[in-house]
Amino acid sequence: MKVTFPHMGNTFIGAKVLMEDLGNEVILPPKCSKKTLEIGTKHSPETICLPLKINIGNYVESIEKGADTILITGSCGPCRFGFYSLMEKEILKDLGYDVDIIVFDPPDGRPMELLRRIMKAADTKNVYRILRSIVRGGKILEKVDNLIEYSNKIRAKAFNSFKVDTIIDNFYEEVRNVHGMEETSKLIKETRTKLDNVKIDQNKKTLKVGIVGEIYTIIEPFANLYVERKLGHLGVEVDKALKPSSWVKHHLLPGPFGSGEEKRKWKEAAPYLSTLVGGHGRETIGSSIIYAKENYDGIIQILPLTCMPEIVAESILPTIQKDYNIPIMTLIVDEMTGEAGYQTRLEAFVDLLWKRWEEDNHEELLSGS
Repeated sequence: MKVTFPHMGNTFIGAKVLMEDLGNEVILPPKCSKKTLEIGTKHSPETICLPLKINIGNYVESIEKGADTILITGSCGPCRFGFYSLMEKEILKDLGYDVDIIVFDPPDGRPMELLRRIMKAADTKNVYRILRSIVRGGKILEKVDNLIEYSNKIRAKAFNSFKVDTIIDNFYEEVRNVHGMEETSKLIKETRTKLDNVKIDQNKKTLKVGIVGEIYTIIEPFANLYVERKLGHLGVEVDKALKPSSWVKHHLLPGPFGSGEEKRKWKEAAPYLSTLVGGHGRETIGSSIIYAKENYDGIIQILPLTCMPEIVAESILPTIQKDYNIPIMTLIVDEMTGEAGYQTRLEAFVDLLWKRWEEDNHEELLSGS
């Protein structure tokens, strides 16, 4: 069995460590590129959302490298992600690819079926070994998320912010060639040391922007046109409302340890949106309110074209903006999104945030303190 999975931010690193720890061969899809998107767009329904198109491109590129088994999480509710596995299987079948797709759907009262699929993917019935590998993969995922979060802070203050990009690019290239938890942990530690050595301006004033929206377009850099880097080069520290490691904790750790953060978002969102609308629409509202209460300078919502849950959230965000006096910008992405226009909108938004900050700190700036 040669296993692959779609790119979704840093999840491929945690999944790679998990499967390698179990002794399975992993075929990583190439880094997402225009070629990936072109393949996916060509073979996907025109009106389907961007993540599925990129997924199809990932699968085709992986299959051509020898992969025969695809792993993907499932979902339920109004979001179309719950239908991804069915659509993707039919698309790949029409293309002549005979591959096995293992879907990890929510148990929905059938926990043994989920366990059976996990055992099939792990290629072992040793539950202890599976749980140990899941924990190890989760720890790696959290370490990588923390590393990228740290790089976002360094980039905003660095004298040469592009040096941070080079360090992170090298990390993503090298992580493909290491094997297992120990080697991956060592690489993360080495990369952190490189970031520590980047010269930063401690006195530089930076802005803080929270990123909310549909989870795939938040955490997959190719899908959001590397928004974290673009903002970092403009002197902005970025925090993402959703991260792969927090998603894993929410779905795999029941009770207060796994869902405390989500419950806080639901509570904050309740006066504006109290019911599930699919995807992370409710979390988008709750996260925006939390960012506003934590005195962030602005919020950016990112969503794929036609994403129903985020369209619902988008209609509520102007009220949040008014009630909490915080600028909010929405960016919608699809295969036709142009980088130049995207960059212009980001620059204009950041200019607005700087102007607001200067107005709020006018007296302080005049006094020179």
